[in-house]
Amino acid sequence: MDQRDNRGGFGAPREMHSAKCSDCGQETEVPFVPDPDRPVYCRECLPNHRQKRF
Repeated sequence: MDQRDNRGGFGAPREMHSAKCSDCGQETEVPFVPDPDRPVYCRECLPNHRQKRF
């Protein structure tokens, strides 16, 4: 079984929502309803905005 297919036993797959990346403008899908007042980032841009962990 592929690890990505394991949803932790919570039932149905997540509903994905379309959004536009606030950095590069690329269309992307996110597992939440995007808030127009908050930025959304694609997979490529998200690491540039995450706080570094120690």
